[in-house]
Amino acid sequence: MPAIETDTPDIFSRIMSEKKSVLPNHININQEDVSKGLAKLVLTIIELLRELLERQAIRRIDSGTLTREEVNNLGTTFMKLAEKMEELKSQFGLKSEDLNIDLGPIGKLL
Repeated sequence: MPAIETDTPDIFSRIMSEKKSVLPNHININQEDVSKGLAKLVLTIIELLRELLERQAIRRIDSGTLTREEVNNLGTTFMKLAEKMEELKSQFGLKSEDLNIDLGPIGKLL
């Protein structure tokens, strides 16, 4: 049976004291940066969902399962959503390319 290490708290204390020297004493959080970051995340998710819905709508239009009125309603809805997205991006100082998050090896999100 292996021996139980009794100095584990000492090892933990030593590691934490080493890490403490490289960690800042406090974190500066700017409310504007937090708001902009959250807006970027939310708008990115909305844009991703909008693109998925638009692709699905195009598939349904191509398959002929929508009436002319439904097609017109979809077009109007997507135009209004695009206008609102532009308004929100402008409000938070974001550009379309800001919403295209880099996912590393997977590539860009949008």
